[in-house]
Amino acid sequence: MKVILINPPSNNAELFGIGIKAPPIGLAYLASMLERSGYEVKIIDAPALNLSASQVRDIINMDQPEIIGVTASTPTIYNAYSVARAAKEVCPNSTVILGGPHPTFLPMETLQECPAVDIVCIGEGEETIFEVSEAIRRKMDLSRVRGIAFRTDDGRIVKTESRPLIKDLDSLPFPAWHLLPMDKYTVLGKRSIVCHVMSSRGCPFRCIFCSSSQIFGKKYRARSAKNVVDEIEYLVSEYNPESIEFSDDEFTLNQKRTEEICNEIKKRKIDVMWACGSRVDTISRSLLRKMKEAGCSFIYYGIESASQRILNFIKKGITIDQIKRAVMLTKEAGIKMMGSFIVGFPDETKEEIKNTLAFPKKLKVDYVQFTIATPYPGTELYEMAKKDGLLLTRDWSQYTTLKPVMALKNISTEDLQNLIKKAYISFYLSPKTLVKNFGKYALPAFKMVLKGLINYLKSWIR
Repeated sequence: MKVILINPPSNNAELFGIGIKAPPIGLAYLASMLERSGYEVKIIDAPALNLSASQVRDIINMDQPEIIGVTASTPTIYNAYSVARAAKEVCPNSTVILGGPHPTFLPMETLQECPAVDIVCIGEGEETIFEVSEAIRRKMDLSRVRGIAFRTDDGRIVKTESRPLIKDLDSLPFPAWHLLPMDKYTVLGKRSIVCHVMSSRGCPFRCIFCSSSQIFGKKYRARSAKNVVDEIEYLVSEYNPESIEFSDDEFTLNQKRTEEICNEIKKRKIDVMWACGSRVDTISRSLLRKMKEAGCSFIYYGIESASQRILNFIKKGITIDQIKRAVMLTKEAGIKMMGSFIVGFPDETKEEIKNTLAFPKKLKVDYVQFTIATPYPGTELYEMAKKDGLLLTRDWSQYTTLKPVMALKNISTEDLQNLIKKAYISFYLSPKTLVKNFGKYALPAFKMVLKGLINYLKSWIR
């Protein structure tokens, strides 16, 4: 039985033209589960291949698969609908399944909005996609499959019992990397391959803007150090990447396991740089030193705000002192870092926003990312904004973190965007930043960031 899994075309396929592309790791996990059971699987990563919806349609028409799976985030849901409709046009007898964050949180609405969609996969999909595929192949009753919503023959929409999360992540096969265009995945100006590894799932924290724990649960589940490094060793051997990116929400949550991964990398003498995301309250001087020795070259910190009031409001669970300490220790360890900041929460004052936008220069992080608070379905922020009548639009394509979709009480949309624009220019075009980034290795990445900044500023003029 043929299965095609699709990452739909994106309006921001390359983030502002700076060459950041990440593989659809979720689809790769689904593919490996299906391949293990004898299904013939193809993955179409439209953003990586710069494919249009019509080109995706042509591939579907040529292959005539029995099952078509499409992943969708909130800003790409309409593109996913377009792919679903195209699939039904050229392959009317196929079963179209939608999964990913947006369908997970709004499964009934997804089925109502797009009649071309037959089934929605809710939450973790590896076991679900296998059971759904088996039910289709054997013509079994879909109501027995946990973790889905589907359309019955008489047009009713049915939601089944929730599916428990996968307890043992080591039991999953490695993602089907061989089905992806691995040479297309690059980051920050590096044109050689960057491979991605998800070493854990679940997040016990309560940030009101994040929906990840609603998909993967609040219980932290981690692969063993051996299993993680086995995959790294495979990727290095097969693709010779310049670096490995850990896709975990919080790579350093379990410091003991992080140290075990570092020790295993060193023990096997794997020579590859790697990057990860971390909270500022889950690192230490000794851990950072071990990470550096094992090849860690970059850490992404979700700092979010310079205001303790806002940090408390969003339930981040960190302090300004912890932020400053983490940045200091990371610099001391010789690891580059990006600070990510969010502005535009409903009652955030203009002064608080200005302080947050100025904070990266004071901290002296290497790179900065500013985003606008966006109430994604599945988050506490979404429920809050909906209850208080703050949602400005339900056009999901606008939910990109680039423009406000919530009403703000203390600043206009135009003023907020202008402040962010000025902050980006002030940070990246400051004399200190320019001098620091004209080194042999930093220059290519910095040039790409500048290219992205220019495209980003242009997007506001349109």
